Amino acid sequence: MKALSLFSGGLDSILATKLLQLQGIEMEGVCFVSPFFDGKKAARAAENLKIFLYTVDIGEDLLSLLLSPPHGFGKGANPCVDCHILMVKKAASLMQKIGANFLVSGEVLGERPKSQSRWALNVVNEESGWGDYLLRPLTAKNLSPTFPEKKGWVKRDQLLGIKGRTRVVQLRLAEFLGISNFPTPAGGCLLTDPVFSKRVKDLLARGKLNLNEIELLKIGRHFRLEKTAKLIVARNKEENRKILQLATPGDFFLEVVGFPGPVALLRGEEHLILKAASVTSRYSDAPSTGVKVKYCQFPHAEERYVEVNRAEDEELETLRIGGRP
Repeated sequence: MKALSLFSGGLDSILATKLLQLQGIEMEGVCFVSPFFDGKKAARAAENLKIFLYTVDIGEDLLSLLLSPPHGFGKGANPCVDCHILMVKKAASLMQKIGANFLVSGEVLGERPKSQSRWALNVVNEESGWGDYLLRPLTAKNLSPTFPEKKGWVKRDQLLGIKGRTRVVQLRLAEFLGISNFPTPAGGCLLTDPVFSKRVKDLLARGKLNLNEIELLKIGRHFRLEKTAKLIVARNKEENRKILQLATPGDFFLEVVGFPGPVALLRGEEHLILKAASVTSRYSDAPSTGVKVKYCQFPHAEERYVEVNRAEDEELETLRIGGRP
């Protein structure tokens, strides 16, 4: 008997997988990656559990979901319910290809108010089309028996009935099973980050969502100069490099002349250069007035110059997208 675990590498998915290993079920895992989360912790945890791990990129599918998630967003720009439906569908397709008999998830009833409520778990079951084959070992006794339980593939009396937001039971179980190397529950998906989610929603409001724009959201300070124009100002040398790599034809580069400071990228019209230069100079070591800023348009190399005064902090706050000075 073989099962495929939806495996994030977090404590819940580790425990769910381990519980079935203890029942003699052959386990393999699938982790999902996108521009918003990676599979690094899943790979480490899979190695510790000695299970084979598949990696499936759902980036393009997730971008489409963000445009209009049927079940809405969480507190940020996270369409968790629809994302879980997508993951179960993808996992079920893989399950059939590798000859596994059912799916396993580390979800716990009530652990997350929206995405793991009873309503959400039922929606995932129904709309994925695979609810009967989706076993949640940590909270199974709070739910109706699934097909693997009814068929006797899995012993229901050896499954758990954890519910709620506390993780005390999971931590005790991990200690009992000798599992000590697991990540903290926070920081998994960028779409739950308050600053990043505001930047995503700013893009969504302007119909600009694509992979290049998403990668830019991960770096720098972001300013909305006009409805269709944005400035990204780097914070360090590494971000300077990334901004240059992510430029597309028509973008403008800006940099203060004669003083240490960041590279900035203007994605907008040239008439905004003065405003962009003023904001860029604010993050350099230049004096407050008479700052010389060079700029050029990608991919052309012709350099031009403007002289500006540094933007005032009050103005920056009216232009900033998503905080983080």
